[in-house]
Amino acid sequence: MKILLDENIPHKLRARLPQHEVATVSFCGWSGLKNGELMKAAAAAGFDMFITGDQELEYQQNLEGHGLAVLVLSAHHWPIIKNHIPEIVTAMERADRGSLLRVNCGTFARQKGRPR
Repeated sequence: MKILLDENIPHKLRARLPQHEVATVSFCGWSGLKNGELMKAAAAAGFDMFITGDQELEYQQNLEGHGLAVLVLSAHHWPIIKNHIPEIVTAMERADRGSLLRVNCGTFARQKGRPR
């Protein structure tokens, strides 16, 4: 599967998905593109899936029109995401083009100025 990681997803996720071809928005030279333009560019480049932490994406874009599976993670901080790789992989395996799936990784919460 050819996967594109959004700018808000840690690049370290690439190493945890070795069975897939994974690129980042910045590597593709698409930094700064708005979501609609980004999704069109990704589909045109042959990507199958877009992984993002943008919780509002489904309300901002017509996801079916791009032909990409979209995976939305509830967090975009590596210390949280790294503990949810199995759930992310399972969701990736279930995704179909044009679908949107969410993976609840928890959230990044601060208590007294320190992450939990």
